[in-house]
Amino acid sequence: MTSVSPRAIPLDEMGEFLKAHPEVQFVDLLIADMNGVVRGKRIERASLVKVYEKGINLPASLFALDINGSTVESTGLGLDIGDADRICFPIPGTLSYEPWQKRPTAQLLMTMHELDGAPFFADPREVLRGVVEKFDALGLDICAAFELEFYLIDQDNLNGRPQPPRSPISGKRPQSTQVYLIDDLDEYVDCLQDMLEAAKEQGIPADAIVKESAPAQFEVNLHHVADAIKACDYAVLLKRLIKNIAYDHEMDSTFMAKPYPGQAGNGLHVHISLLDKKTGKNIFTSDDPEQSETLRHAIGGVLETMPASMAFLCPNVNSYRRFGAQFYVPNAPSWGLDNRTVAVRVPTGSSDAVRIEHRVAGADANPYLMMAAILAGIHHGLTNQIEPGAPIEGNSYEQLEQSLPNNLRDALRELDDSEVLNKYISPDYIDIFVACKESEMAEFEVSISDLEYNWYLHTV
Repeated sequence: MTSVSPRAIPLDEMGEFLKAHPEVQFVDLLIADMNGVVRGKRIERASLVKVYEKGINLPASLFALDINGSTVESTGLGLDIGDADRICFPIPGTLSYEPWQKRPTAQLLMTMHELDGAPFFADPREVLRGVVEKFDALGLDICAAFELEFYLIDQDNLNGRPQPPRSPISGKRPQSTQVYLIDDLDEYVDCLQDMLEAAKEQGIPADAIVKESAPAQFEVNLHHVADAIKACDYAVLLKRLIKNIAYDHEMDSTFMAKPYPGQAGNGLHVHISLLDKKTGKNIFTSDDPEQSETLRHAIGGVLETMPASMAFLCPNVNSYRRFGAQFYVPNAPSWGLDNRTVAVRVPTGSSDAVRIEHRVAGADANPYLMMAAILAGIHHGLTNQIEPGAPIEGNSYEQLEQSLPNNLRDALRELDDSEVLNKYISPDYIDIFVACKESEMAEFEVSISDLEYNWYLHTV
């Protein structure tokens, strides 16, 4: 007999929502796969009670899908186990209205469990939970906030490639690379404002949108929350929201790490501080962050594990095209105070707001796996008192040689060989992740690009 997860949502939460939204006809049941792609089922309103009481079944192979949604059989989660189901339960506090739908529809985030109710090891959200629990043992809560970059793009491509959308105001395609330019926000104000309003309606704490450095590129800032898993939930749901709101405005959006040659890529920065469970105080608080042993040790662990973490931070072939000094993407483990050329920046605006800003990951990263890798480094550094060396002053690109893996194959090799990350993240899960990504690489490497035809078809 199937047991109910202890983390299932109380029925009264569902009842209150349906009472407040009598117009809702359907509910989207959502779960994020290895690539952070949201999958799931759409049910009728009347079926929601059963979902809360008993969960829903989805195949375990959902977490063995490549970027195209095909099962990677070498993971062992497909035909080897008869493509068997596991059970998915609702995540508390994630039932919300989808303001972009024509037919009134709600959404509910889910997480996968074994049939006996135990967490399913291959759900990235549960991978993260396993790392977070190590901080519980230290008496610490994790406070985190993401900064998510994306491009608005035209729904019609140009010779198979993306192009900026025409401004709803001027009718022109933007060419500007003016970072923080308010005028560029005005060009797409209705779409961007609808994103913020939809986020508010869904309880996603998006508090600002800024213009980034490339045409029609923007960044959404999420407010910090004292729950690392919830911070990742918000990031996953925000990406889905942005895609749907953009589509409602007859545009597309992309979180591809490097959609345009010669322009900035899309990053996913995260700010992290640690709070004492008893006092709620930020343990990184310091008038002189460089002298804080706790902060230094946390950074030391992050820098030491950064090469092995790269496959989670930059999980796709395209991810590595984003790197370059001119685009503020660090390519070596480094840290500094108020320095945007380093991998780990420490903002020092006020003593109680001292935190780690991790600046390496691309917007194509799965937030749960990214967070798990970074927190593993922080915990490793704290418990082993790892020193990070002196902070970098000035331009780190002129002082440090590139040393982080600069391609997916090397990154997967570093991950697979990492004794430290294998202590924090199940080796069985790392095997599944590596198998999926190696399968994608194999398919990529046998494809023939347009550039190859241009270079070689009539030349050699």
